[in-house]
Amino acid sequence: MKPGHLALAVGLAAVWGVNFVVMQTGLEHFPPLLYAGLRFALAAFPALLLVGRPGVPWRWVGAVAVTIGVGQFGLLLIGMRAGMPAGLTSLVLQAQVLFTILFAVTLLGERLTARRVTGLAVAFGGLALVAVDFGLSGPVGAFALCVAAAAAWGLGNVAQRRAAPPDSLRFMVWVSALSAPPLLLLSLLVEGVPSLAAPAEGWLSLAYVAFVSTLGGFGVWGFLLRRYDASVVAPYTLLVPVFGMSSAALFTGEPLSWLKAVAAVLIVAGVLYANQRTAAAAFAAPGSAPATRSSASSSCADDRNQASYADGGR
Repeated sequence: MKPGHLALAVGLAAVWGVNFVVMQTGLEHFPPLLYAGLRFALAAFPALLLVGRPGVPWRWVGAVAVTIGVGQFGLLLIGMRAGMPAGLTSLVLQAQVLFTILFAVTLLGERLTARRVTGLAVAFGGLALVAVDFGLSGPVGAFALCVAAAAAWGLGNVAQRRAAPPDSLRFMVWVSALSAPPLLLLSLLVEGVPSLAAPAEGWLSLAYVAFVSTLGGFGVWGFLLRRYDASVVAPYTLLVPVFGMSSAALFTGEPLSWLKAVAAVLIVAGVLYANQRTAAAAFAAPGSAPATRSSASSSCADDRNQASYADGGR
């Protein structure tokens, strides 16, 4: 990867990591469902006027909007509002990769290899440590909501993999457009008539998550995926919880316990190991025959698979 593109990949991880602290700030001024609905409404309009059709069947756009837009972000923000700290949330959400693998095996018939089983076991061990650490000092319900958000994200990743959108930014704009109405309706039914009389800090938070994290983030993500294989780009998203936990410690004073640090290492290592190709699959043996069209197609499918595991509606 060129140095400039490497800086973009690391910068994108930083933007998505800091996003959790920004969302925590926004939740001080907006109820969670309203905040999620406004985020997607701002991300969709007027961007819809500048992008074309999503390029995939509408049923897949709707499926991702329900699972990631409404499910993941609705549960995530309710959990954060209930007491889940920003840094820890950025770490727990990495469980989405584990749920994606499990849903892909059960719904798509993907093969569960020994490598993936090992990676899943290690990462779930880290998640169990997080549960123990947080359970001693925080509300268990908030933690459960964030785990449920990771599961919804995993289900959405499977739908996104089936959709295989040709342009991640255009796809995310349409997902945002379909996510906003049900979230705003749920907000009206659950949270009551909304009040938009928030201070500048609340609106700046919304501007960041809508324009910088969503539109800017997925614009950069698509730019990188057009130039490099997903297997090259996707591992940089493992830096998201690093930036999330460090920015939370820096800006909100969220403590970093040794148990949380060990859990972070286990989750990131397990996710990385579960999604890493074996050396035999990643590198062709010297003197081997040229790849056939079917093997090339399989490689592209694997790359799209890794991409769907790594991105999502941050």
